[in-house]
Order: sequence, then structure tokens, then C-alpha cells
Amino acid sequence: MRSDLRRLSAVSLVTALTLGVAAGPAFADTVPATSPVGVGRAVTDDTQRGAFQVTAWTDAPQATVTSVSAKVRQGDTVLAEIPALSEDPARRGHFALPQDDVLKLTEDGGTLPSLGAYAIDVTATDSLGNTVTRTNAGTLDFTLRPWLNGFTLGSPTWLDRNTHPAGRLVGIQPGSGDVVPLGGRTVSYARSGEDTPLGSAVTDADGAFAGAPVPMERRYDWYMASFTENSAEVHGTATYYADARIEAKRAVVTATADKTRAASGETVTITGQVTDPEANGIPLADTPVSARLGGGLAKTVRTDAEGRFRVQLIAAPGRDYQGGGDWSGWTFASADPFLEFYAYGKLALPWDSRTKVTAYRLGPDARLAVTGEFRSPYEAWSSTSSWQSVLLEQSPDGTTGWKRIASADFYSGLRLSFTIGTSSKGGWFRLRHVANDYYAESVSAPFHVSRTDSRVQSLKASPDPVRKGSAITVTASLQHYTGGAWRGLGNQPVSVWFKQWGKSTWKQVATGKSTSTGAVSVRTAASADGWYQVRYSGDATHLQSTSGQDWVDVR
Repeated sequence: MRSDLRRLSAVSLVTALTLGVAAGPAFADTVPATSPVGVGRAVTDDTQRGAFQVTAWTDAPQATVTSVSAKVRQGDTVLAEIPALSEDPARRGHFALPQDDVLKLTEDGGTLPSLGAYAIDVTATDSLGNTVTRTNAGTLDFTLRPWLNGFTLGSPTWLDRNTHPAGRLVGIQPGSGDVVPLGGRTVSYARSGEDTPLGSAVTDADGAFAGAPVPMERRYDWYMASFTENSAEVHGTATYYADARIEAKRAVVTATADKTRAASGETVTITGQVTDPEANGIPLADTPVSARLGGGLAKTVRTDAEGRFRVQLIAAPGRDYQGGGDWSGWTFASADPFLEFYAYGKLALPWDSRTKVTAYRLGPDARLAVTGEFRSPYEAWSSTSSWQSVLLEQSPDGTTGWKRIASADFYSGLRLSFTIGTSSKGGWFRLRHVANDYYAESVSAPFHVSRTDSRVQSLKASPDPVRKGSAITVTASLQHYTGGAWRGLGNQPVSVWFKQWGKSTWKQVATGKSTSTGAVSVRTAASADGWYQVRYSGDATHLQSTSGQDWVDVR
């Protein structure tokens, strides 16, 4: 087809689409009611508009459709006769023009005088001789199929931050398949997924178009060009998708933080500078910098005239793939899609921790045992483990002056029970987890535990010297500290122990009980030279105590 398309007037188009399709009784859309043969709608092939397809069938027993023919006409004038349509071997009952018999314009060696719409009559016959003709079985859409033969946007850069929509619109001619430029048409374009067009452009005589520049807002985006027309010459919609990618300018950012570890809620101050390596490292002023600490929200600041920036970020530790504390640190990246730079710094952001006392006991032997639990309060799992340290601390009043008296170290990733033991006569205590790069510091609630202190005074074993086998009496005073003074501890069981001269072990040789005033007097037999001692084992509220030693010479 020639590039100067034959154009139908508005009147001829109306005639082709309406009156010309059904132009009188001779071509009425009628099917004999007695015929078992049926013909469906004739449908134009949109890919090749010089062809159409139709269905045909017969309800006669043991019969098949043997032939299907068609006529293409404009009003009363038959423009093309197709003696036989070919049946699709893969779809029984579906018939279409043979590939070599597609309809064409007269200028291309065909019989159709111009582009437009034409009526299709179809005749079908079965193997028993039954036949039917369906007039106006369909309308041949013999128009150009619009096609956007390319759509480009260019590559926006630091110096030119726009896309430049351009492309070419053509029509695919029915029959010959020739590509025909579509001049004087308007092509619109928009971002993919958005309904509002960004702009439009009119094609020239060659179908080419170039739209006004469109500012690029993201580093990467998709756009769609579209064109629609419904005329006697062109019918249909053409779309074309194209992507635009910014060719960002590279810069360099250097930055340092004022600390290497930050607990939750702590402020981290980071300073830095952005420079242009392509221009001998000159500073880039008024450049947006996106700063982020760990998994927190990004904060954007702009560089000053010297390309420098300062930003304060609040530590908000969160889960990361390394577990046991967030090591993602701080990052700086360009907030300008046309400028590219990145900086990273290692900064430990320990997870919150919880340390609590689950049980404690102060024994009569002054042994304090505290059981606690350490855990991360917000995490259901942890992908790594690390060494943790918990201290047992004591305070004179439960509020101030906390001092370490014992500790426990353990390897834990999430939750662990532990026990700390030490010697103590009681007081105010607490557990404190020592902060590290994985878990922050945490302190348990303070607790108070105590037993009344006791002592054994005024030990005396007599007589001395004494004959072997004779009785001796061991006396002492059992006391406890109460009411701000040492007072007698009455009605308490005591025991007498003896260590013979030349031996290293003690053995119990007698038992007794203190009087109501705390006086102790216990008799035993002298067997050899040695030392005597009185011991008190304590009770539910008193600490145990042991007297000094008294020598007895046995002769």
C-alpha cells in the first residue's frame, strides 16, 4: 500500500459500517428453518485483517460439513468470492481463508478498493447435500492495525534529568502486511500503572514522534506509550512499554561516628563530607544525604557549602541476620537519584536484655546462693550465641554504693538460668548484666536477705591438767547480735569437738544445750592431750558460729 493512504470520507465510512453491510432484502440475515446446517459468526483475524474465520456444523445424522464458501460485499456489490474456506485440522468445524487467498487492496493485486468495513456472507453444505447461506455472517474489519514500532526514553543524567519520549507509529496493512507510516496522529505516554498521561506528541509524515521532556523522579521506572483510533482507515489500540534508568553520577562520602556502641535510645552523632572524584575531589554542596542507624528509619540531611554534614540518630536496635545484637551499623547513601555514593560504619547496637532473680537462699554457713534468669525480652529466637557476664552486687541501703561481690559467665544466645554463690552474712543484693556488643546492660530488682549473726565466747575446758579418764567440763557463752548488742542465745543445741595432739582432724565428743541466758556447760571424759572447741550449727534465722580452742593437759 502506498504511504499516502486512501482515505474514506465520513459519509463513506458510515455507509461501509451500516447501510453497506445490510443493504436490502436480497441480503437479509436469514437462515432456512428447515436446514440442519448451521453457520456461526464470521470474525476478522486481528493479526491479519485480510482474513477471517467462521464456524459451520450440521445436525444431520451421520453427516459432516463438506464445503464452506464466502462472499465479501459492499452493499449489493460483491467484491470477493471465496469458493472454499479451509478447515482447521486441529479444531473441527472451524474454517478460514487459505493463507494464500487473504484479501488485499486492488493496488496490491486484490479486489477490495479501499480500507473499511465489508459484509461477509457464508454458505455451508454437508455430506447429505443440505446447505444454508447466512447473509451478514460478520463484518470484515479491513483496516490498518496500529503498531508502535518502538518507544524510547533515553537515559537521564546528572546534567539532563529528563526522559525524552520518542518512537514511531505505523499501521499494518491487511493482506499485504505492509508497514504504513501513520502521520498526524497523537500518541500519549504515562508512567506504567498510572492513568494520568505525562504528555503526548503528534507523529510526522514518517510516523515518528518526539514528546516534550519528562522529569525523571526515580532511579528506575517503566513508561507506556499508547495510541487508539477507530476510523475507516485505522482501527485498534497500540501500546508499547519501555523502561528508563538513570545514569547516576558517582560521588565519594566519608563519615565517622562519635562511638562504636550505642544502647537503645542513645544518640549517635555522625559527621562526614561528600566530594566529586571526577572534579579533583571538590565538595558537593546542598546534596541530600540519607542516613540510617541499624534497622531504624532513614533521616535526610543536606551538605553545607563545603560538602559537609552532621546528623544525630537515635539507636533503635532490631533483629538482624547475625543475631545477638545488630551489627548493621550506620549507613549513608545518596537521597538524590542522580547521584550515587555509599558509606558504611560498624556500630554495635546491643539488643535490650532482662536480668531477674528467680530464687535466693542464705544458709546458716553464710553461703548465699542466688538463681537468676537472663534473656532478650523481645526476641523469640537468636541465630548466634555469645559470652555474657552477670554480677552479684551488694549495697548498704539497697539504693546506692553497689559493689561487686561475685559473678557468673555463661554462653547464651537468648535465655539462660544461672546461679551465683558467695559468702555473706546478709544485706541488700541485686544482679546486673554487664553490657557488651550483643546485649545491653540490665539490672534486677534489689532484694534483702539476712540471718542473725552468732558467736561462742569465753571458752574454758577444766580442770587442767587432768588425769586420763577423768571428767572435764567445757564451758562457754552462746550469743547473738540483736537489738544493737550481743545478747545470750538460749535453748540452742551445741556440740563439743576435740582434736588430739599430733593429729589434724576434729571429732565430736559431746553435745549439749545453752541455758536461757546462753550459758554452755558440757561434761566429757579426758582421753589425751588436745584442744577443745564449742560449735553452734545455727537454725532457720541464725548463722552458725565456732568458738576458739582451749588446751587440756592429760597426765
